[in-house]
Amino acid sequence: MTDRPMLIGIVGGSGSGKTSVAVELVKRLRKKTVATMLLDMDAYYAPLEVVKGRFDGRPVNWDHPHAFDLELMATHLSALHRGETIRKPLYDFRLSDRTGWEPAVPPGQVVILEGLLLFALPELRDQLDMKIFVDTDADIRILRRIRRDTRERGRSLESVMDQYENSVRPMHLEFVEPSKRWADLIVPTGVENRTALDVITHHICSRVGNQEGASRV
Repeated sequence: MTDRPMLIGIVGGSGSGKTSVAVELVKRLRKKTVATMLLDMDAYYAPLEVVKGRFDGRPVNWDHPHAFDLELMATHLSALHRGETIRKPLYDFRLSDRTGWEPAVPPGQVVILEGLLLFALPELRDQLDMKIFVDTDADIRILRRIRRDTRERGRSLESVMDQYENSVRPMHLEFVEPSKRWADLIVPTGVENRTALDVITHHICSRVGNQEGASRV
C-alpha cells in the first residue's frame, strides 16, 4: 500500500487514444472507490505571449517542449506527490492561450496524467510511478486528429494537415516515438484493449491498497 498519491503517466502520439484510456481508467478506479484525479498536459501550454517569445517570430510549434510551461507542470507534479492541492491552468484552444485557473483540488490516491511529452522530458518522467504508452497506427491517429481539431477546435482541414506535416509528425518522430522505451507497459490500439485495461486497473488497486477492488477485476 502506498502512503502518497500514485502518479501514472499515459503517453502516445496525437490521436492515439491516450485521453480515452485515461478517462476509462479514471472511471474504472472511481467505481472501485479509488479517489482519482485526471490531469492533461495540454492544460500546461505556456501563455501565448511567452510561447511567441520562445519561437522568436517563427511559427509556433505546438508539439515542441518550448510550447509548454514545463516548470509549472514539474512543480505541480512534485506538489501532488506530497499530497498537496494544486490549481490546474485553464487553457482555451480557440484562443491558443491560458485563460485562468481551476479551483484548488487535492490529488486523491491516484493521479493520472496524459500528454505527448511526459516520458521525453526527465523533469516529468522521473516523477511518474507508472508509465503507459498507447501505441496506435499513424493512419488512425491522423484521422482522429482531423476529426477532433475540425469539430472541437474550429480548425480548417487544410490547417490541420499543414500542422501535421510541418510539426506534428516531425515532433512525434523526434520526441514521442523514442520515449516509448521508457514505458512500463505498451497498450496497442488504446481503449479497445480491454485486457490491458483490466491488468492496469488491477495493478493500481493493488498498489494503493484497495485489495477488494483489485480482487474484482
